[in-house]
Amino acid sequence: MIAYLRSSLTNARLVSAFVVFISAFSLVSALIAEHVFGLQPCILCLYQRVPFAINIVLGLAAFGFLLLPRPAIARAFLLLCGLSFTACAVIAFYHTGVEQHWWASFLEACTVSFDNLDPETLLAKIESTQAVRCDEIPWQDPIIGLSMANYNIALSAVCAAICYYCVFKKTQ
Repeated sequence: MIAYLRSSLTNARLVSAFVVFISAFSLVSALIAEHVFGLQPCILCLYQRVPFAINIVLGLAAFGFLLLPRPAIARAFLLLCGLSFTACAVIAFYHTGVEQHWWASFLEACTVSFDNLDPETLLAKIESTQAVRCDEIPWQDPIIGLSMANYNIALSAVCAAICYYCVFKKTQ
């Protein structure tokens, strides 16, 4: 079993396909939470989506270079995926700290659309719009009590570790 796991984690094709799948799954899950269940994202939630979108492109590029075959270039793309997942874990950790009130967020954001530049209408929109705060947890796991940012730390850290393992071990 351990040999099979090691073989799978060093198979760059499997790892790049995993990166694309897990990144797409994470983005779709976030969009479903937002649009189906009505959980409005704060600015940090939106920032956490960016590395997943980047990793879809990088994972597809890695997979493509493995088909050419260009394993060194594919490994470079998987390294970039690992760095992107690491950045996502850092953002999620920062978000967790804001949620738990360990520190205050340095980001100020609101959800007002600036489509209409009429000052009176714009002021009315600003006054009537509820800003999504980063320090309020919109959803927690009812069993363990973890937020989505907490789960994102774990997911991103594991994905980063898988990418790094694949890059720095002998790739098939």
